[in-house]
Amino acid sequence: MLEGKAMVEDTDMPVKMQVQAMSAAYRALDRFDVTDCRNIAAHIKKEFDMIHGPGWQCVVGSSFGCYFTHSKGSFIYFMLESLRFLVFKGTAAA
Repeated sequence: MLEGKAMVEDTDMPVKMQVQAMSAAYRALDRFDVTDCRNIAAHIKKEFDMIHGPGWQCVVGSSFGCYFTHSKGSFIYFMLESLRFLVFKGTAAA
């Protein structure tokens, strides 16, 4: 298990779901090399799809830009070690 502590930058998720997102990130980093951002993101996405239903998206990396619409209560952006994690459930804009 990594020794670093995750730091939440922004979120509108309930605390329990925030903990699940960070725990999924820890598990993914235990399983994959830190440079394998694609598989880390896929691992987190699949875990959230399984727990909370389909439609989750995950972006992992040290530098990225994004613009998206998300379902209320389903967004978290946090940092762990040298990586940034963005997890959200997508929605169609009204």
